[in-house]
Amino acid sequence: QVQLVESGGGLVQAGGSLRLSCAASGSISSINAVRWFRQAPGKQRELVGAITSSGSTNYADSVKGRFTISRDNAKNTAYLQMNSLKREDTAVYYCNAELQILGLVYSYWGQGTQVTVSS
Repeated sequence: QVQLVESGGGLVQAGGSLRLSCAASGSISSINAVRWFRQAPGKQRELVGAITSSGSTNYADSVKGRFTISRDNAKNTAYLQMNSLKREDTAVYYCNAELQILGLVYSYWGQGTQVTVSS
């Protein structure tokens, strides 16, 4: 069974860092684009950033210069490195990946991981 599992969330003080992981397992041919989203309390889900199959990245203005998205194709894993964290970064973070399986592309979501920034 194909799964997309997130890890790495937790409680951190403002100015600190966390790295989130998004790992795919199962009968996967390849991973195409990966997107990171977050949903803060009382707010709608928003796009944080994305990475293409070729490694190109883009970010929301609110995190640009502080967050970095990367991928390790050999491990079928994408990462979200978060530095200089602020209180407003507190949210549940979700990854979404386009997975190629038996010649077709499917959209999979991770289960979400809580990031809480204190001050």
